[in-house]
Amino acid sequence: MSRHLILDNPAVRRAGLLLTGMAVVVLAIMPIFVVERGQEGFVTNSLLFSFTQMFMMIAMASSWNLTGGFTGYVDFGHAVWFGIGAYGTGVFMTKVGLSFPVATAGGVVVAVLAALLIGSATLRLRGPYFSIAMLATFVAMREIIRIAKPLTDGGEGMTLPPYLNRPLFFYVTLILAVLVVTMTWWLRRTQFGSTLIAIREDEVGADMRGIDTTLHKITVFAISAAITGLVGGLWAYQNTFIDPDIVFVERRTLDIIIATILGGLGTVAGPVIGSVAFYWLRDLMWSHFLHYHLIVTGVLLITLVMWVPEGIVGSLSDRSGATPLGRLLHRDRGARPTTSPADDSDSDDTRGGES
Repeated sequence: MSRHLILDNPAVRRAGLLLTGMAVVVLAIMPIFVVERGQEGFVTNSLLFSFTQMFMMIAMASSWNLTGGFTGYVDFGHAVWFGIGAYGTGVFMTKVGLSFPVATAGGVVVAVLAALLIGSATLRLRGPYFSIAMLATFVAMREIIRIAKPLTDGGEGMTLPPYLNRPLFFYVTLILAVLVVTMTWWLRRTQFGSTLIAIREDEVGADMRGIDTTLHKITVFAISAAITGLVGGLWAYQNTFIDPDIVFVERRTLDIIIATILGGLGTVAGPVIGSVAFYWLRDLMWSHFLHYHLIVTGVLLITLVMWVPEGIVGSLSDRSGATPLGRLLHRDRGARPTTSPADDSDSDDTRGGES
């Protein structure tokens, strides 16, 4: 008898969808109650900005999960698409004179083209070789932006036309996060998504079954780059100023990796739950441990890898002993699990169950 995640229970799934819908509705009406500076109230422009950043993290973590979780290719340079999208938008707006929507679309196209070019080379590598290659790509791109001064203004930075509208960016990023998560949910249920999981589990076996693994990897790589490039363009316009040192930051990739692992690698709900939890936890750490927040983040990452490798979603499992947390939650004092050897033989279905 196979054991499934608690989240696979239809009642739990319906309750989760209901709570998610209610949360989206509450978030959608939040900007209506914004109070101006100096007035009393809970919903401020600063709070809207914080939620906007959180929505961006959800979109980026979900996009990273497509390659790192679904396909199994851990990308340590994922923020390179964020930087390309940001600078693509900036260049099209300031050098070409395009409007923000058109310039952002141009930035996304540049990010996708870069992903196709870079992915065709790096995705032929596996394991740590791919991760190191992407990290090197990230560092190299930062220096390319720095020395391409006639186009990017180099280290002096680039100023975009100011347009500070917190409610607008709030709604745009909220819609983007909902669309990305919905797309991920749909993709996981398609043949393409199943193929990505097959590549993660046994790429050699997938090759032997006639699957064009390289094409599938490059395709999902481009999709992931498009999402992150779009987030980069939105961030650049909202920030109104970009330079290589604030756009190409290694911490951005680390944050979305931690958020995905915290929520549940290879699941649909994991990056969402992990991003929400990690964003506000990080905000709390910055408030109380300003000079030690990196140490606290490192300890958190070590704890996740050692004790909760399947994340929050994976730990809500009905598989006794599947994870340290699972063993703790399902431990019956002095009693042994009432499973037969036959049950145990088929209990390990697939890694990173769908949520």
